[in-house]
Amino acid sequence: MALVAGDATVDWWCAPRMDDASVFGALLDAEGGGVCAMAVAAPTAPPRRRYLEGTLVLETLLSDRDGVVRILDCLVLDEPAPAEHAPRLLRVLEPLEGRPRVHVRVAPRFDYGAATPWLRRGPRGSWLALAGDDGLQLDGDVPLALEDGHVLSAVMHLRERRRLLLRFGRPEILDADPPAPPAAAMLDDWLAQTISGWRSWARRIEAPDVDGPGVARSALTLRALTIVRTGAVAAAATTSLPESWEGRTWDYRASWVRDAAFAVRSLARLGLPGEADAFSRFIQRSAAGSAEELHIAYGVGGERRLLEHELSAAAGWRGIGPVRVGNAALLQHQSDALGELLELSWRRHERGEAPDEDAWRFLSTLVDRAAATWCEPDRGLWEWRGEPRHFVHSKALCWVALDRGVRLAEALGAPAPLSVWRRERDACRAAVLAHGVGDDGVFVQAFGHDALDAAVLRIPMVGLLPYDDPRVVRTVDAVLERLGDGGLVRRYDADDGLPGREGAFLPCTFWAAQVLACQGRHDRAHAAFERALATRNDLGLFSEEYDPGRRAALGNFPQALTHLAHVDAALALGSPRDALAAAPARSG
Repeated sequence: MALVAGDATVDWWCAPRMDDASVFGALLDAEGGGVCAMAVAAPTAPPRRRYLEGTLVLETLLSDRDGVVRILDCLVLDEPAPAEHAPRLLRVLEPLEGRPRVHVRVAPRFDYGAATPWLRRGPRGSWLALAGDDGLQLDGDVPLALEDGHVLSAVMHLRERRRLLLRFGRPEILDADPPAPPAAAMLDDWLAQTISGWRSWARRIEAPDVDGPGVARSALTLRALTIVRTGAVAAAATTSLPESWEGRTWDYRASWVRDAAFAVRSLARLGLPGEADAFSRFIQRSAAGSAEELHIAYGVGGERRLLEHELSAAAGWRGIGPVRVGNAALLQHQSDALGELLELSWRRHERGEAPDEDAWRFLSTLVDRAAATWCEPDRGLWEWRGEPRHFVHSKALCWVALDRGVRLAEALGAPAPLSVWRRERDACRAAVLAHGVGDDGVFVQAFGHDALDAAVLRIPMVGLLPYDDPRVVRTVDAVLERLGDGGLVRRYDADDGLPGREGAFLPCTFWAAQVLACQGRHDRAHAAFERALATRNDLGLFSEEYDPGRRAALGNFPQALTHLAHVDAALALGSPRDALAAAPARSG
């Protein structure tokens, strides 16, 4: 995935995968990160942009006194799936009116800006950018020329369509024998093929009546965060966009088991079950078929070692740092992932996709682990960096793992220690209800702590209690009152020891809308939903968090957890009865 700023500048593109180092990284280092910019000489109106309907092909219109230029941007799709190993960024310029004067500037900077490449002509006439283990080949009919030794640029009065193709590749191959430059007609075919490929996928989306076009955009965004080759789903396309104005920067370009399970389950509810199947296989492979090897997240290729480190040379977004690569939270114990995987498998079973023998062996090890460890503290949904706690949400999801494990074993007639699983399931639920509720009848963040946490909004969603249970109703009211911020919802009110005050958390706001809808409180549900919708950008994309005071997005972008929560809330608002049916009745 590449990010294009409102002025048609590509300021974030990591290659060959979205969790690799950046080729263009001005988003995190405006001076040295590298860009691919297109601009008109004398703008006469603000840029206008949109996605072509049913696609992730971006159209930007720039106007100057000489005319209007249309820029189409896409990552080229190969049929039937994107080519992650050799990504191709295609930028097409078309004059819509007059002969606009356009300035093109390409300044690749590999390794998050640390490596300024050697720019030279290749043996077949292409421009090549080479440094270390990174290579970029530039083709097309934009008349680029070398400027200052490290930048390629062109200034032209645009009379006809022009094309610029940026192809990432291995430098030793590009240096010796780069691919033949594609003809203009082939580049046009690639653009048409990409538009057609996205629209073919989008036609399968069964969008609800509530915010149908917006839900389709969220589905497309989740699909863009999916690595087709492996089945992984990245939590976000960026690293180190801050969650507060004082810092809180993290790398979210890995595939979190929890977030990805949410995402593919939401896509399945829109009539797109294939991504859930691929992700299930990805997790089973990555965990080597055993709970002992299950991590809370993996690299999008299944990598396990993603050590967190800081890039001291990168300034950070608007100078807010540090810029981080990798995430230390991946080494944490977070028990809720067990429940999310069993819930995903149960949903697939309900669709008629029963686990095979190998899959059941893997799932049964997850249930065994939940039975053995549900009573232990963990770091929770929010990846607590303090001492582990008995987080209520984690306990609830351990109950889910045990409950769905029992249901699957009973439905399949599969071998399982059912008496043990039932006993631990019932004990886990009893502990949540005994120690997870305060004296005021409101669920707390963790046993022995009075802090409030919006994660407990998910208790009725997973079926531990019905939506109309008085404790659930009181908890929703308390979350909206105590964690509300400008109509949005913050994650928790505990002191987490991190710098600054983070923004309101958009997934939690959508969760509140979903629960309110299922409680029949439709006016409040729609108010929360519309407030969250108001935070999306002009392209319909959501960040992770939002500052209502400054009216500014915070956190990594686009954020899978927000987009999937948007999908689920829209489905609940459109058909609360279906949403109620989606939460299994309590067992035990």
